[in-house]
Amino acid sequence: MSDALLPADTAGTGRPASEHAAFAKAAGGYYTPVVALFTAVLIISNICATKGVQFFADQSLKLGPIEILPITTDGAWFLFPLAYIIGDVLSEVYGFKSARRAIYMGFAILLVMVGAFYIAVHLPAASFYENQEAFRSVLGTTPQLVAAGLAGYFVGEMLNSAALVAIKEKTKEKHLWARLIGSTVVGEFGDTLIFCSIAATAIGIDSWGSFINYVIVGFLWKTLAEVIVLPITYRVIAFLKKHEPSYQPLEKPALES
Repeated sequence: MSDALLPADTAGTGRPASEHAAFAKAAGGYYTPVVALFTAVLIISNICATKGVQFFADQSLKLGPIEILPITTDGAWFLFPLAYIIGDVLSEVYGFKSARRAIYMGFAILLVMVGAFYIAVHLPAASFYENQEAFRSVLGTTPQLVAAGLAGYFVGEMLNSAALVAIKEKTKEKHLWARLIGSTVVGEFGDTLIFCSIAATAIGIDSWGSFINYVIVGFLWKTLAEVIVLPITYRVIAFLKKHEPSYQPLEKPALES
């Protein structure tokens, strides 16, 4: 992947290069809507993830203890990669401190979501309401799934952001593809391993073969999704760098800010 889609100089602003990586200030600009989208994806993903999903359920293929088919995953397999892509955009454009702030806000919103669902499920159902059990089965949270989602999200996103910014301190505006893919490998592996380890039995995974399949499929799919959408991610990042007036090198390394 060429860096030609990115501005030739520092974000195309004409500012001279610096010894430190460049980032935009989070105040104003596009930071707020990007964080809003990031948080919305997290909320929707964590609801969808409560459903266990299998592809090729009528097939059986094993490689030693590893189950190849059926492919076991969860209902958020198509959404979780988007959360990491947005996290990459936040880290690349606004730096670790601002990305960390978004991660904290997302974590807090997820806690509010869990609390709201718990209260709603346990409120007395009206006599005419016939869907209480269906409501409970979809939105009723279990400590196991809550712990899995929160722990996986927090650790994975932190690793993803820290890895991207650390690589950027070395590469500056060059080799964007390397830090996008490299950070995704680190973050997605941490997220997938932690989430699957905690949540597997809660969504019906009851064997080591299925568990290994779940981890590998989740990790590979999320990483592949990042690679597939690299051209779009490049354009979004280039747009934000060009239109954020504050985008410039920091006076000290981003991980220390």
